[in-house]
Amino acid sequence: MRRLFLLTLVAVAVFAPFLLAEDRKPDADGFVTIFDGKSLDGWKKSGENQDSIQLKDGAVVANGNRCHLFYAGADKPFKNFHLQLEVMTRPNANGGVYFHTKYQEEGWPLTGHECQVNNTFKADPQKTGGVYKVAKVLEAPAKDDEWFKYEIVVEGNHVVVKINDKVTADYTEDAAALDKDKTIEPGRRMGEGTFALQAHDPGSTVLYRNIKVKRLE
Repeated sequence: MRRLFLLTLVAVAVFAPFLLAEDRKPDADGFVTIFDGKSLDGWKKSGENQDSIQLKDGAVVANGNRCHLFYAGADKPFKNFHLQLEVMTRPNANGGVYFHTKYQEEGWPLTGHECQVNNTFKADPQKTGGVYKVAKVLEAPAKDDEWFKYEIVVEGNHVVVKINDKVTADYTEDAAALDKDKTIEPGRRMGEGTFALQAHDPGSTVLYRNIKVKRLE
C-alpha cells in the first residue's frame, strides 16, 4: 500500500503541470486560464537559452537570445479557438505569439503562424497585430511600456487578430496560393497545434500575462 501511495505521488508530481489547465473550470465566457502569473506549470521552454524566458512579477518576461515557451498543458491540439492575453513591449523590442505550432528543442518554430509583437523595433517593419508575412501590419496599434490586449481568433482557415478590441488583421488562408509562393515557408500553414511565446534577442524585452483560451466548435 505504501509503495502504491508513493507511486501515486510521483505520478502526480510528474504529470500535474500538464493537467492543470485542462482541470480548470471555464469562466463565465468560456475561457480557461492557461497562465495566471503564479508559475510556468503547463509550459515548456525550448532547449536553447532557457534563461531568456523568466517568470517575474506575475508575467512571462522574454529577454535574451532566442528561446520559445510552448504551452504543453492541453490534452489535445488547438484548432479553432479564441486566445486572449496581455502584452507589454519595452522600446525597440521584438517578440511574437505562435499558434498551430508544436514543441521543438531549438530554432525558430517551423510550424504554425506567428502573430507579431513589435511596436518600435526598427529592424523589422512588421508591427504588432499582424500575422507574420501573410497579413502585415505596418503601423503599430499599441505603445511601448503599456499593457495592451492581444486576441487571436481562429476558425478553420480564417484568423482575426485584435489589439485593444480593434481588428488589425483579418486573414483567410489559401493553402494552394501559399504553396506557389516560395517566400512563405511550407510549415506556415493553418492546421492545429499549440501556442508559443517568443524571446527574440538580447535587446528585446516583451512581457506576457493573463493568458486564457476558449476552444471553438
